[in-house]
Amino acid sequence: MLRIGLTGGIGSGKTTVAKIFETLGIPVYYADDAAKELMNTDPALKKEIIEHFGEESYTADGLNRKYLASIVFNNKEKLELLNAITHPATIKNAEEWISQQDAPYIVKEAALLFESGAAEKLNYIVGVYAPQHTRVKSVMERDGLSAEEIMKRISRQIDEEMKMKLCDFVITNNDTTLVFPQVLELDKKFREMAEEKAVTSV
Repeated sequence: MLRIGLTGGIGSGKTTVAKIFETLGIPVYYADDAAKELMNTDPALKKEIIEHFGEESYTADGLNRKYLASIVFNNKEKLELLNAITHPATIKNAEEWISQQDAPYIVKEAALLFESGAAEKLNYIVGVYAPQHTRVKSVMERDGLSAEEIMKRISRQIDEEMKMKLCDFVITNNDTTLVFPQVLELDKKFREMAEEKAVTSV
């Protein structure tokens, strides 16, 4: 089974691409969603977050995302610390999930595939590229954040051009290129690669 990574900056449209893979029958692991869930359900992870970020990190309803965001998106070191705490638990959880799948290939969707070290466990990486103005507009509409807040978050991620150079395949998401045919083409390619891999490993 091939392991495909799917990444891109905030607002690039990687979740939309992931949903297309799902409609084609491919299992998708959403690393960011899994991390949020683990931060609420994994006792060791919760303990470590409270130790480093204080009791205010959790309310009676669970993870206090607003409080944590106000700290980490204004402090690069704190963001790196939070990532260093959550990434190992998420990577372990992803490995358990992958071992239960039965498909020609799986997709692991994550904003920080390279930064977390998760890319090393994958066969190929697909990047989703969108122009910065498209990304800002998309996140403003989705999350109700100001352009300034979004730019601050973008500045905390690897430069988009550099990230795309690290990827094996790039899907372009802009006003002139349709995304669906690009995903269909990759799906065909990955199924063929998975078949070849299965034959050679017999």
